[in-house]
Amino acid sequence: MKQVIEFLTDLSLNNNKEWFQAHKAEYQQAQNTFNQFTLKLIDAISAFDEDVAQSHLALKDCTYRIYKDMRFSKEKVPYKTHFGAYVNKGGKKSPYGGYYFHIEAPAIVTADGLCQSKGLIGSNLLAAGIYCYEPKVLKSLRDEFSVNGDTFLNAIASAEGFKLDGSRALKKVPAEFAFAPERWHGLLRQRDFSLCREFGNDYVLGRNGKLSMDGLVEKVAADFSKCKDYIHLLNMAIDYAMEQ
Repeated sequence: MKQVIEFLTDLSLNNNKEWFQAHKAEYQQAQNTFNQFTLKLIDAISAFDEDVAQSHLALKDCTYRIYKDMRFSKEKVPYKTHFGAYVNKGGKKSPYGGYYFHIEAPAIVTADGLCQSKGLIGSNLLAAGIYCYEPKVLKSLRDEFSVNGDTFLNAIASAEGFKLDGSRALKKVPAEFAFAPERWHGLLRQRDFSLCREFGNDYVLGRNGKLSMDGLVEKVAADFSKCKDYIHLLNMAIDYAMEQ
């Protein structure tokens, strides 16, 4: 994966069509490496998540184009400076929660303190959960939290090394759920439902820089397996919402 990191770093400092075309071969090599990793990761997650296994996911079901849609971007640069793979029941276009691996170019700060490169989220990331969802999914999840909160809290606690993203949480519990025990109020205030773990390049490359792809897949899958109970609970609530 060293080649992937190096390419993304170079791209973040030269995010224009001329540079990209001149280095198209490097992009294709980096993309091929990441694609190989993703295929192995799909198999590794399928080994512990039956819903993923039964989905028979292809590469295109889990990966994204590097080309940005600049119509909806504040930064008018043509290319993403990250690679991401989302492995979930039904594939990336389904409403179900799953496992997201994200690797992006590191921020490079110049001598005058200015950041020359800006990634999507500012770090490498493992995330397990859902990001975009329909309003009926939010209602279904809060219904579950209000009667079954301890089960969710236990699943979150078992995901060692991960934290629930509370950056957009409400300040108060919605009035219709105020009856729930106070220990569940944190869940009921949530608007994001991903367990997140940031990591540095040493996680990807190993401390000696020699971690193999198979070794990385094994490490990532082992970490994601800690989140499988949480994903299962999310997807049961999503199933209920989809039936309405």
